[in-house]
Amino acid sequence: MISALYFIKISTRYSAVVFLLLVLFPLLSLAQGSRKDAVRGKVLDAQTGLPLPYANVRLFKSADNGLISGNMTDEEGQFTLDAPLGEHYALIDFIGYKALKSTVFKLTSENPTHHLGTLKLLVAEATALKEVVVQAEKSTMELSLDKKIFNVGKDLANAGGSATEILSNIPSVSVDAEGNVKLRGSGNVRILIDGKPSGLVSFKGGSGLQQLQGSLIEKVEIITNPSARYEAEGMSGIINIVLKKERKSGFNGSFEVIAGEPTNYGGAANVNYRHKKINFFLNYGLAYRITPGLGSLYQELTTGNTISILRQEHATRLKGFNNNIRGGLDYFFTETSILTASYMFRRSDANRVRNIRYEDYLASQELQRYTTRKQVEDEDEVNAEYAISYKKTFAREGQELNVDFRFLDYWENSDQVYTQNTFFPDGTPEPATALYQRSLNDEYEKQYLTQVDYVQPFGEGGKLEAGLRSSFRDMVNDYLVGDQNAAGEITPLPGLDNYFIYNENINALYGILGNKTKKVTYQVGLRAEHTDVKTTLRETNEVNPRRYTNLFPSAHFTYNLPKENALQISYSRRVRRPVYFDLSPYFTLSDSRNVMGGNPNLNPEFTNAFDLGHIKYFENGSLSSSLFYRHTTGKITTIRRVNSEGIATLQPENLEAEDAFGLELIGSFTPAIWWKMDHSFNFFRAIIDGSNFEENFSTDTYSWFTRHTSRFTLPKAIELQVRANYEAPQKTPQGTQKALYYVDLGISKDIFNRNGTITLNALDLFNSRITRSVLQGESVEGVSFYTSSKNQGRRRQVNLTLSYRLHQAAPTGSPKTLSPE
Repeated sequence: MISALYFIKISTRYSAVVFLLLVLFPLLSLAQGSRKDAVRGKVLDAQTGLPLPYANVRLFKSADNGLISGNMTDEEGQFTLDAPLGEHYALIDFIGYKALKSTVFKLTSENPTHHLGTLKLLVAEATALKEVVVQAEKSTMELSLDKKIFNVGKDLANAGGSATEILSNIPSVSVDAEGNVKLRGSGNVRILIDGKPSGLVSFKGGSGLQQLQGSLIEKVEIITNPSARYEAEGMSGIINIVLKKERKSGFNGSFEVIAGEPTNYGGAANVNYRHKKINFFLNYGLAYRITPGLGSLYQELTTGNTISILRQEHATRLKGFNNNIRGGLDYFFTETSILTASYMFRRSDANRVRNIRYEDYLASQELQRYTTRKQVEDEDEVNAEYAISYKKTFAREGQELNVDFRFLDYWENSDQVYTQNTFFPDGTPEPATALYQRSLNDEYEKQYLTQVDYVQPFGEGGKLEAGLRSSFRDMVNDYLVGDQNAAGEITPLPGLDNYFIYNENINALYGILGNKTKKVTYQVGLRAEHTDVKTTLRETNEVNPRRYTNLFPSAHFTYNLPKENALQISYSRRVRRPVYFDLSPYFTLSDSRNVMGGNPNLNPEFTNAFDLGHIKYFENGSLSSSLFYRHTTGKITTIRRVNSEGIATLQPENLEAEDAFGLELIGSFTPAIWWKMDHSFNFFRAIIDGSNFEENFSTDTYSWFTRHTSRFTLPKAIELQVRANYEAPQKTPQGTQKALYYVDLGISKDIFNRNGTITLNALDLFNSRITRSVLQGESVEGVSFYTSSKNQGRRRQVNLTLSYRLHQAAPTGSPKTLSPE
């Protein structure tokens, strides 16, 4: 028999604010007179005193060892169990720890509840238990109403990949060929590392995660409707990437080496050493990758009665060498008072070669000329992060103080050379049109971040949370693009020589009140943020200051329904502030016919988000569903314009509004002990009003995407995993995004007495992950265009990965048997 897995989980590891929403769903009751909270307790690590979240707790009859009910601990290590009257005992188990059996206790009509108190587990090797078999494996996907947690180590598709590949395999999340991340179909999502901003997702957004080794990541948290404790940035929600870190006594760690085709070589180490009051931890990742890419474009341009045609193809070869190191220590003044200092350093050296061929035709399909353009870019990036945090837990359960300070320092240097030549149809060159251009681009960022969070419990289940956050951020883009002569002198191109400065100061305060009754749990919060942003184009003396104060309320209500169900209604107000890439006028000139740039006059967009969520647990699985609605004003959308010479510019603009509706289903089902299935389905409708930009510039689109994963345990402890992905077509304000589909395959086997694992996987097995779109419109010059494009930024990737664990439990494998104390 399988017990229920249930919890409502709010992050405490990073914001350090404890808000407990615990909902109990018994799947099994073997006697009458049971109570939902008959048995309570808390599970801790015996050596560190830290809570053990997701520990298995099972209740048995003392007379015949029959299983009555079960649950998992929440993030605070707390649990409740339903139980009938009679004599019972509890068995507590957590992966890598020795199972603990409680003393026998009796529930009577006079004393129908029992508190087991604080239960402490010791790290120990697994031993045999004759009658009770415990599954010592954490689920790949853990569901709660307001948050979904994905343990990436168990996903075979992640072996040897980067953080970008990991995100592309998570329900609700999609990643395009350029590494841009979407959540529930929306591109504005806040990505955090260990609950805080990171330089990895600063200048380049989600695409910067391509440089982070996936083996350094422990789990990913998806928060679709955040409460007031989180910063208000991120219209569609928050993705929090949690890096690996241990606090077990002694020395332990994991190591990994990778080899792949196309070229993908690397290694990673995650180690820690705990001795008395000090815990050292270190993560290191090294990767050398060569990423080939292909793309094509077809464009018809109509000017009056003249039609011209452009056929364009490109091939890209990106060679990257990345180093990531993260280290630090925890100092335990006491087990309830911990100071942590950490440092992260990342360096990326990349060389990009891109060859483009443009072919110009008349409507008669007669070739007029063709042009070749080659981009050679050398790019260096360095990112450093310094952090100090302090955590204090008090004698009263749930009372906690967290203080965090960090400094982010980032710079990037890019040196690009463009060679362009034009030829007549017979191959004769046009010397007068030959170009030799150079682009020098330096980018810098410094950010200081301070955050204080405090939680004060009251009554039996109430909590009051409060906190403040200050962020001071300075960013610079010093760029120059021009024609270079034989002497190396550069003549700047008009509008492409400037020094762009972005200064951002955001100060915030928040408060949250929460409580619960027998069936209802609620929290209401309010966050106030004052934003002071100024952009400056120094060479042209263009200054654009913006100051505004906004309130961001949030509310979450959970109602416990009978028969293993729970319902939650939530609301939050969110913001998307235009940042560096949105505002900086210059991106790159790698494609002279399709030029991208920012818009210094862009305004923020605001969203009111509503979510109705439901969880149902079955004997062999679970189902999470939600209906969501988002109303956005000032919608930011990238607009394509084409002039009479066929040069397209892509720039973000504010549209009037967007209304988005959706249904999300995420389920897990185990039809047999050797077969586990995870499935997600997301349907949404988006109505975009762009009447402020252009008359009738609106769209109404329906779309959906789905992902299915089947995991099989084969003989001789071999694991096989198959994943299929499909994203349906959807309309955009200027056209259509076509369907995207691909399949991933992985197989693994434990070796070295289950201390090691060898994994072989193929990402995009059929090489079908191709982004395709059709755009059309008319410019103010009376030029109309039709553009069809295809882009394959990442081709099929095959990786072989060998991992080894030292004094750590395996993340995969068959059930273990454990003996109670």
